[in-house]
Amino acid sequence: MNGHCSYQLLIEVKRPVRCVIGRLGAFEFPAGCYTYTGSAKRGLEARISRHLRPKKSLRWHVDFLLGAPGVKITKVIRSCRDECRLNQASPGNVLVPGFGSSDCNAGCRSHLKYIG
Repeated sequence: MNGHCSYQLLIEVKRPVRCVIGRLGAFEFPAGCYTYTGSAKRGLEARISRHLRPKKSLRWHVDFLLGAPGVKITKVIRSCRDECRLNQASPGNVLVPGFGSSDCNAGCRSHLKYIG
């Protein structure tokens, strides 16, 4: 492990939403539950607090989704597992290739998964 921990956000999308995710483009997100896996080299709690704030600049892919109407974080899970290993061990389907994984070198197709 690189001396930092990772986290997962459980996200609820109340009704289908179309959202532009930065340079990735526009995507349809079906209603249901999602899991997003992230990490912070320093300041894990600050990163999680930032995700939980309703108003923030749109910096990471997940910010665009969390800013959409009817989308909210329902649970935060902290882990000392490597971000990519945690992501790869989590169930779900990839709807947006490259989401949150642009700096991934472990072969993750996406760090956002649709659980259903």
